[in-house]
Amino acid sequence: MGITYIDGSVAGPKGKKVSVRFLVDSGASYTLLPHSDWQAIGLKAKREMDFTLADGAIVKRNISECHITLPQGEGHTPVILGEPGDEALLGAVTLEILGLVLNPFTRTLQPMRMMLA
Repeated sequence: MGITYIDGSVAGPKGKKVSVRFLVDSGASYTLLPHSDWQAIGLKAKREMDFTLADGAIVKRNISECHITLPQGEGHTPVILGEPGDEALLGAVTLEILGLVLNPFTRTLQPMRMMLA
């Protein structure tokens, strides 16, 4: 498997923005913002959820929402509020909200084939 990164930006409730380099992780449900980034744009926790790590350990993380902008589009998305040391991840929920899919052959984000049935 290859690794894919994408540059984007996120904005908080008062419009403050930061640039973020995301690891595209289609296996992760939610997008994760590093601690310094969500603090800089003024996000606040709205709820807490349990997440299972690759080694099977369960961790609790706070969830908020932000506006995300990528070269392929922009929208509002839930995000995990990372703790110090957590890296930025772009998860499947955000990809679906933006109508994007990771092409496993070219390792690029492409428009999702949408169904209205």
